[in-house]
Amino acid sequence: MSLSATQGSIGSRSTKVPVRTYKICLFRKESFQGTHLELKGECRNVCEKGLERVGSLSVAAGPWVGFEQHNLMGEMFILEKGEFPRWDSWSNSSRSDQLRSLRPVRVDSLEPNICLFEGVGFQGRKMEVCDEDIPSLWSYDFQDRVCSIQVTGGTWVGYQYPGYRGSQFLFENGAYKHWNSWGAAHPQIQSLRRVRDLLTHQRDGLEAQAV
Repeated sequence: MSLSATQGSIGSRSTKVPVRTYKICLFRKESFQGTHLELKGECRNVCEKGLERVGSLSVAAGPWVGFEQHNLMGEMFILEKGEFPRWDSWSNSSRSDQLRSLRPVRVDSLEPNICLFEGVGFQGRKMEVCDEDIPSLWSYDFQDRVCSIQVTGGTWVGYQYPGYRGSQFLFENGAYKHWNSWGAAHPQIQSLRRVRDLLTHQRDGLEAQAV
């Protein structure tokens, strides 16, 4: 991790990622009960596949990103390998229990690197992170205002609040010139972590595993 005017970078490490397959099973009821739907690729409307709601899900191979609305719109939910017995095990939001569309997450084998910028269009103060989870940007002397982001390696998840809480935002390899481009209504990110392979993450007392 480094800050604009240069505090060096921490934790840089290359990671090899194997060729990936994707598989997720959605259940109509909580605790993996009721009608179920198995997917191996993008689905823009689970209702059209015969599933009127998602009460629980199991990720056999991933990771995936789910969306609150049809056509990959609305609030995002990062779904790594593991079991999610009810909606609040995949959502950090108390207001949304809907999951209507989803797709596989793109994961590359490049050396992980993400740069956060204070201003739109990659302007202003900068914070660079290399293979390091950041539970609070404030603890690294960086404010919560993040207006643009550039990812040159790895796949990352940003969170609205410290401690990996609140709305989730997915950052795959690419350039995000404005917070609207990652689906946010405000330029607020307060914690950040990388989607990792063969590693378990602890989130809100629940374990969710990456492939």
